[in-house]
Amino acid sequence: MLELKYKELPYGITCIESWYQSEGIACCYLLESDGQCVLIDTGTARTTPLIMALLEKRSIAKEQVKYIIPTHVHLDHAGGAGQLMAELPEAQLVIHPFGARHMIDPSKLQAGATAVYGEEAFNQQFDTLLPIDATRVIEMEDGMELDLNDRILHLIDTPGHARHHLTVWDEKSKGLFTGDVYGGGYAEVHSSNGRYLMPVTSPVQLDPPVWHETIDKLLTFNPERVFLTHYGMLENPEKYAQQLHKDLDAYVEMAQGLNAENRYENLLEQITDYHMKNIQAHGCDLPRQEFERLIAPDLVLCAQGLDIWMQRQEKS
Repeated sequence: MLELKYKELPYGITCIESWYQSEGIACCYLLESDGQCVLIDTGTARTTPLIMALLEKRSIAKEQVKYIIPTHVHLDHAGGAGQLMAELPEAQLVIHPFGARHMIDPSKLQAGATAVYGEEAFNQQFDTLLPIDATRVIEMEDGMELDLNDRILHLIDTPGHARHHLTVWDEKSKGLFTGDVYGGGYAEVHSSNGRYLMPVTSPVQLDPPVWHETIDKLLTFNPERVFLTHYGMLENPEKYAQQLHKDLDAYVEMAQGLNAENRYENLLEQITDYHMKNIQAHGCDLPRQEFERLIAPDLVLCAQGLDIWMQRQEKS
């Protein structure tokens, strides 16, 4: 059984370890405001018992959870949504309209993920995806506001990583819950210069030009911090924006400079080299073998997503 691990953050926010693949890879967040709560991102089905254990430990009744908000429907962010909705009878699911149908009927989502991971690995990582009654699903609109006992959460349409991606702006914390659109970082990859973030260009709805626009859009809120699903709270987020822009441009330049034949394999090698040089320049002395071990799954997703994006560009 997975161990409940969490970190108390300021402003009534708790970061909950979701145990995706291993510790420190992904998390979800509980926000509390005068007796009402919201969960942002859910982890997988295997995370649900941990969230319920935390609510019990805090003496938070199930009925106090008002909203569950996956930032998008990738399974490390929304795989446990059906299980949580079954456990929390008063909660409503708030989701991007492009992702709503996959929460109401997750059969295609599960079939697609099973084809990618294989049935055994899918069951081990994600268990199963449960459907959610359509009457309990709210499709967000850009600029929509949710009231959590006078704590207002603003929902922002933030495509680029995926068309079905939203971000939550919390005025109280001056923070953005960014899912995957502000990059992700591993605790081990850091230096005196701070965390090292990288954009993960997952298939299949990647759109780098739009992602640039999303980063700039988020900065218009003048955030003082971001809450990353991968992983934890990061302050002074504006200093990371320039590097995220550079990374996306570098990815595109690599992809556009390669022939279609063996493009994925060449991208994987080039992206690995690119980040290895960058972390050394960042002042991190993590050995290459350890670096590759830590972020190999993300490097694979980056190469896959860019290859598929290029195939779309070539067809059009």
